[in-house]
Amino acid sequence: METSQYLDMFIEESQEHLQAINEHLLSFEKDHENLTLVDEIFRSAHTLKGMSATMGFEDLASLTHQMENVLDAVRNKKISVTEDIIDIVFDAVDHLEKMVTSITEGGDGKLDVSHVVAQLEKVEKGTTIDQNNSEQTMDKMSTVVPAHTFDEYQKTVISQAVDQGYGVYEIAIQLDDQCMLKGARAYMVFEVLENKGEIIQSVPSVEEIEQEQFENTFSITFITEQNEKSVKDSIYRVSEIKDVMIQRVSLEESASSHSENDTKPDKADLKKETNNKKTEKRIQTKSIRVNLERIDKLMNSFEELLVDKARLEQRAREKNDQPMVEIIEQMNRASTDLQNTILDMRMVPIDEVFNRFPKMVRSLTKELGKKIELEVTGAETELDRTMVDQIGDPLVHLIRNSVDHGIEDPVVRKQAGKKETGHIHLKSFHSGNDVIIEIVDDGAGIDKEKIIKKAVNKGIITSENRKALTDPQVFDLLFAPGFSTAEQISDISGRGVGLDVVKNTIESLGGSIVIESKLGEGTSFSIQLPLTLSIITALLVDVQNETYALPLTSIKETAVITKDQINHVHSQTVLQYRDKVIPLVFLSETFGLNKIDADEYSTVIVHKGEKQVALVVDGFIGQREIVIKGLGNYLNQVFAISGSTILGDGEVALIVDCNALIS
Repeated sequence: METSQYLDMFIEESQEHLQAINEHLLSFEKDHENLTLVDEIFRSAHTLKGMSATMGFEDLASLTHQMENVLDAVRNKKISVTEDIIDIVFDAVDHLEKMVTSITEGGDGKLDVSHVVAQLEKVEKGTTIDQNNSEQTMDKMSTVVPAHTFDEYQKTVISQAVDQGYGVYEIAIQLDDQCMLKGARAYMVFEVLENKGEIIQSVPSVEEIEQEQFENTFSITFITEQNEKSVKDSIYRVSEIKDVMIQRVSLEESASSHSENDTKPDKADLKKETNNKKTEKRIQTKSIRVNLERIDKLMNSFEELLVDKARLEQRAREKNDQPMVEIIEQMNRASTDLQNTILDMRMVPIDEVFNRFPKMVRSLTKELGKKIELEVTGAETELDRTMVDQIGDPLVHLIRNSVDHGIEDPVVRKQAGKKETGHIHLKSFHSGNDVIIEIVDDGAGIDKEKIIKKAVNKGIITSENRKALTDPQVFDLLFAPGFSTAEQISDISGRGVGLDVVKNTIESLGGSIVIESKLGEGTSFSIQLPLTLSIITALLVDVQNETYALPLTSIKETAVITKDQINHVHSQTVLQYRDKVIPLVFLSETFGLNKIDADEYSTVIVHKGEKQVALVVDGFIGQREIVIKGLGNYLNQVFAISGSTILGDGEVALIVDCNALIS
């Protein structure tokens, strides 16, 4: 069977099932009496086992099968759940994740799982899964699918098979109610069975199954040398199989079933009912999976459309063509709706990142001997797919630092009058056109004097200006490359790497990070990110007949200042503005253009957190929605330039990196 075409679907579904297992297992660890959670874990594990076997990943299927046995024993109350058992199951899930990661990276998914399988077998202690009674199975089958009828040739084949000692089985397979590809799943069942014997007949027919002209159940008459359990287990390895009912049949039983079947409803009525149910289900299907590359191509095409629309709009205004201007205004409304729709398609809940942290914190607390509770809120907050992919590693660094440096040992917390269990709150929410992610802990807080002393020793600051530093400036020293206040190096943190990478990554996404802390009470990391990176609103400014774009998210306000407001302090040009002294930067000088001396200057006040800088420009052109274009490999290191955009007249405008100027 050719399985490569199903690989992407297998990877995506495997990751979803593993995440579901992790979430329910974490909940079950807190509530051992809730066997409903075990049922959910078992269902995900069972589906994963079937998918893995079908795709040929035997190590994955073997481990999942043994884990499934333990879960079945738990839900049937054959074994009592202990913390050690939970740890072993978590260890098994870790191995499953490693194998799926290997497959995702192009590997074969092979891993030595003998040790964890042996542990699971010890937990199981020889318990067996009860098999369905054959009489109950027969009664259940008769209510699910119609009995098979055979022509003379098929009767001859069955008779010869029985005479030669083969088993003849009637197998009813019921798919999950949520199965989206019924035909594909049925095809996988056929492939599995054809490797073990010979299929005589199916109800409905093969053609009807291929066209998905059946409900969630179909049946097969099958001849094989293998026993019922082997056949049943083979079918269960296919994903999205809800139930398998199997019974040994003879020609006499078939004839009897056929006579009873004559009293069943008319075939036309059944077909009509089936079509009605299919129509109902089709109406309920409101989502499809689309490859991200297709959405990227759609976005690129739309970006080109925006550029052409801007050029057309400028040409119409230059020619004072009022009818054309009105048409373009209608295009603007339509393009705005289309833009919002495309951006919404790229938006995904940030829980794709957040859902990895509860298990990570659990593992770290056991390693460090601490007691920590992680609270996650706002996981439904949506962010651009590209940003979700890149924000994961910075958040891992921050949470590991909170666990290692922030939360104290239980004994220390008790001595300080705190609860032995520390608390970390990971939350996200929308704020205007931005997404805010905060990591707040109730740990020891940050010792500012310790930071200052370390910074002086490293030569990052001098002892003379240490007293002039504000709290935000002190905390900002933690982001200096190689800076760490950890007294001991561990595998978790304290090697002087991480926070500088965190800051660089966040700023490369157009965001910012701020630290707030109070000694003895806790620390808060607040990350501010734009919703998307592809299309932004910017202020176009004129600098020496060149047009530059300033992202609106960085702009606090615009102002016109006079020459007497400008001062020079310690060889730096500053501006006295709103009872504050802020640096003043002439963009013409920054970009190697001539500086013009004037009595008044147009300025744009930009900010990053609490830091502010006034940028001097020649004039304001106006606010525009611009499409961000990269500069290419040769120009990506240009100072204070983060990208470019194409204006309505076809000219290229550079996008100013305000964060670089503020730094």
